[in-house]
Order: sequence, then structure tokens, then C-alpha cells
Amino acid sequence: MPFKLVISDPETGRAIQYELDEAKTNALIGKRVGDVIEGDIIGLPGYKLKITGGSDSSGFPIRPDVHGSGKKKILIRGPPGFRPKRKGIARRKTVRGRELGPDIVQVNMRIEEKGSTPLEEFIMKTA
Repeated sequence: MPFKLVISDPETGRAIQYELDEAKTNALIGKRVGDVIEGDIIGLPGYKLKITGGSDSSGFPIRPDVHGSGKKKILIRGPPGFRPKRKGIARRKTVRGRELGPDIVQVNMRIEEKGSTPLEEFIMKTA
């Protein structure tokens, strides 16, 4: 299943959704949350993107502090995966590990370094 990328630009505050094909999706499998990747492998030459999170096909969020790529039930006190109503509350929740696998549907990324071509032009070419 191809990844849906949500690429956010911290300068403008905008986020763009971008769907990858199978070959580019396979290039991202095995990467971890926090890794900075070259935009060339996903069709955005000149860009550097940092993987910040995502979710799987069931909607479980990726947590950067959980090892592996499988689902795990962990005790958490805050986001991602749980937003407590009061301070000091903890819950046991199911989350996904930080490694990108084939069952991930959405990957969140942030632009670390911009290329020469605006991001909107790449999106228009593929749409």
C-alpha cells in the first residue's frame, strides 16, 4: 500500500498531502522517525525532509520512543497517542513503533532544507 505523505513547511505553516507510488514507498521502508532523508528518493530533488511521525492502517500513531515497527501496548502520559485531560494521568494504549513498515499508511514530514523548485510545482506534476 503506498504511503500518503503530509509534508509541512515550518516557514509558511502550510502542509501539503502527497501520495507516493510503490517504488518510492519501498525506498522509505526501514527508515525511522527522526531520520532526515534526501528528497531525491521520493521525487523532490533538492529537498531534505525529516520524518516526524505517522499512523498505520488502523489509525494507531507512530511513537518515536517505541522500538521496532510492530504494535505494542505501552503506558503513556502524553502525545502522540494520548492526550490526558488532567496532569498526572497515564493510560495503557496501543501504539506503533518508530520504524516505517509496509502497514503504515500516513507519514508526517517536515521540510529541513528547501530545494530550488517550490513544493507546489512537484505536487501539480503528479496530480
